[in-house]
Amino acid sequence: MFWRKKQISIPEPAQSSGVFSTDVSRLANDAPINKPLILNKAVAGIGTMDGASLLPDAALAEAIPDSQFYWYASQSFIGYQACVVIAQNWLVDKACRMPARDAIRQGFEIHGSDEETIKQLVKLNKRFGINRSMREFIHFGRVYGIRVAIFKVDSADPDYYEKPFNLDGVQPGSYRGISQVDPVWCSPLLTDTSVSDPSSLRFYDPEFYLIGGKKYHRSHLAIFIPHPVPDAIKPAYQYGGVSLPQLIFERVYAAERTANEGPQLAMTKRTGVLKVNAAAFFSNLSRAKDNLLEWVGLRDNYGVKVIDKDAEDYEQFDTGLADLDATIMTQYQLVAAIANIPVTKLLGTQPKGFASTGEYESESYREELESIQTNDLTPMLERHLALLMRSALRRDDEVTVSWAPLDSPTAEQYATLNLQKAQAAQIYADLGAIDGMDIREQLRMDPNSDWFGLREIDLALLQQEEEDSEEAQAPAPDPEA
Repeated sequence: MFWRKKQISIPEPAQSSGVFSTDVSRLANDAPINKPLILNKAVAGIGTMDGASLLPDAALAEAIPDSQFYWYASQSFIGYQACVVIAQNWLVDKACRMPARDAIRQGFEIHGSDEETIKQLVKLNKRFGINRSMREFIHFGRVYGIRVAIFKVDSADPDYYEKPFNLDGVQPGSYRGISQVDPVWCSPLLTDTSVSDPSSLRFYDPEFYLIGGKKYHRSHLAIFIPHPVPDAIKPAYQYGGVSLPQLIFERVYAAERTANEGPQLAMTKRTGVLKVNAAAFFSNLSRAKDNLLEWVGLRDNYGVKVIDKDAEDYEQFDTGLADLDATIMTQYQLVAAIANIPVTKLLGTQPKGFASTGEYESESYREELESIQTNDLTPMLERHLALLMRSALRRDDEVTVSWAPLDSPTAEQYATLNLQKAQAAQIYADLGAIDGMDIREQLRMDPNSDWFGLREIDLALLQQEEEDSEEAQAPAPDPEA
């Protein structure tokens, strides 16, 4: 049952010296435990969700204690400027940048019916810097939670970008490349249908973006949202998604603080206790402090400690550091898990603490990169190639792209693979399924073959040469016969 809440009282969280969101003293422990369900105003039929917040006027569940709910509710949109500040950290930057570089590292192949067209497209891609555009698209999309790319086309129509994209409206020489805009410069614009009709195909999805005072229809843009959010909280995220800095900042802080504890513990692992006559010590405290400071000055592995054998006693306690490296690395492994990057890749070291060889994590990382290629980069790349075909080459041939394998085989692995291909070709040739010319063509077209790029044979010319050779070798006719 839904009901309206006239006024909501938000308990003040207790003051704390802690810096983590999970610090117990930061939670509102004195708040009532159970509350009725309070739905967002828009869900209850009151106004719109444009002013929605993720804090208590969003929803409170009766079965969730306030202290726990407020902890989850505090993990809301942190703002784009905060994302940029956090992304300056070396580990956050690496987690945002690495998948973008790895996804395009092996490159892609263009497939079409005309080889000359494909060669021209490859040259144009280098001139337009498509690899750099794709790398920035993924990198800053992870930093901000959204990335907007504009396919820049010079058009005589002043309303070109306000109308849905039409390839037929692209004139020769009008395509300029891909421009990318940070979300701080973009204002999403929704239509009445996308706001009021939940059954709409694009409910709560912006139809236009206002960039630099100019409206752009969504079909002219490539939009990357790595971690989408439900419709209920899209306004709070400005119709973007959750950024990696928001997901990772607390774990990175914990990992860095834990790593900093290492050298501090190493320098303070030995705690000395000097047992003295307390009454004599405090009777002349200033002199006792001076004596103690002099004694502390000798407190290292090379100094000599002198005490009164009758009136004083000394003990030393050492802090064990046996599992400190595993504790530190476990924190970094949690960071890598959030970023969906193997810790062996992110830090360049073997995992510790968890019983893992890293093989499953590597396979999961390959799946993540393939997902980025298929779902985010391929649509952007295909639109770019279509515009290049129309603008630069003045053609409308259909081309497709395929991504090269993410792993780079070693020379030994290439040799084994080529041997297996040769054995398979020999079996097919013995069966009569293919002949030597088919095998030659396969070697010529295989980029991993030692014979890649072999000169193409003109079959008609070859057949004519064979016929001329047979005629030359034939015996001359006997004139007397």
